[in-house]
Amino acid sequence: QVQLVESGGGLVQPGGSLNISCVATGSPFGWDDMGWYRRVSGKQRELVATVGFGGRTAYADPVKGRFTISRDNPKSMVYLQMNALNFEDTAVYYCYASTFTRREYWGQGTQVTVSS
Repeated sequence: QVQLVESGGGLVQPGGSLNISCVATGSPFGWDDMGWYRRVSGKQRELVATVGFGGRTAYADPVKGRFTISRDNPKSMVYLQMNALNFEDTAVYYCYASTFTRREYWGQGTQVTVSS
């Protein structure tokens, strides 16, 4: 049974930092792409960052230079280090993982709130 579980969300002040992580279990051959999406209340889910099995990364323009995605393949984990957070980063952040056969899975989400 595939399961993606996020952790590390919370409340942070503007300009602060937060690290969120996700462990993905249940894929016998590991994971191809992994990443993070977010949903701001009332809006559609949007890409934040992705990282391929070999380490190639991609970022949405609003987070470039502030967020860093990384992964640990043996542990099936993906991380998102978020720096210089601002109010517009407030959202539910969802972990994403796809298998090498292109099946996609999502976590339940973790809330990140930027507030003074």
